[in-house]
Amino acid sequence: QVQLVESGGGLVQAGGSLRLSCAASGRTFSRYPMGWFRQAPGKEREFVAAISWHGSNTYADSVKGRFTISRDNAKNTIYLQMNSLKPEDTSVYYCAAKDSGYYYVTDPNEYDYWGQGTQVTVSS
Repeated sequence: QVQLVESGGGLVQAGGSLRLSCAASGRTFSRYPMGWFRQAPGKEREFVAAISWHGSNTYADSVKGRFTISRDNAKNTIYLQMNSLKPEDTSVYYCAAKDSGYYYVTDPNEYDYWGQGTQVTVSS
């Protein structure tokens, strides 16, 4: 059974930092794309960052320069380092994984597995 488990969310003041982790089990995703998405109340799920199996990455314009996605294939884990957080970054953050392909993917409909989400709240 495939599981993606996010951790590292919490409450932080504006300007602060958090590091999210997403640990996969039940399958090795080291050779496939993975990504981070977020969803605020009343809004659609939106793309945040994605990474290919070999480490190339892309970001939403709203987080570019502040967030960094990375992966440790040996640990079957991806990370999202979030710096200079803003109140508008408040959301539930989800990690996602594909079970095919090589390059990063920004469309949530193309992902095969999802985590349960972790809440990030940024106070002003």
